Amino acid sequence: MPERKIRVLVAKPGLDGHDRGAKVIAAALRDAGMEVIYTGLHQTPEMIVAAAIQEDVDVVAMSILSGAHMTLFPRVNEMLREEGADHVLLTGGGIIPEEDMAELEGQGIGKLFGPGTPTSAAVEYIRTWFAENGRDRETAQS
Repeated sequence: MPERKIRVLVAKPGLDGHDRGAKVIAAALRDAGMEVIYTGLHQTPEMIVAAAIQEDVDVVAMSILSGAHMTLFPRVNEMLREEGADHVLLTGGGIIPEEDMAELEGQGIGKLFGPGTPTSAAVEYIRTWFAENGRDRETAQS
């Protein structure tokens, strides 16, 4: 039986209109064999969590360039827990100072990536996390 693909939701929360990085990481994850759902721009935390649950994803990867990372990552993380989706990895990247990355990781957010990080680092991180923490989804039998 083949190993199931890792399902990743790539999200752009807030009012930031720059999505080049999100599209680059979405393509890299897809090229690495993952199933990728891209939400598009201007998503609210509620929209991101609803999409994550509806799409039954393993990972939510947010791209934040607006400076709102200390609000948006904790809010999405809290909402995932409230919805019983605490098995979902919340990770991402953007313009995030090192000290903020450390604080967010201390709050249970996954590894965060800054500008210039090779896409292969994010791919490897998600694969490693999934190998250690991924869950089995029920598959419909015909």
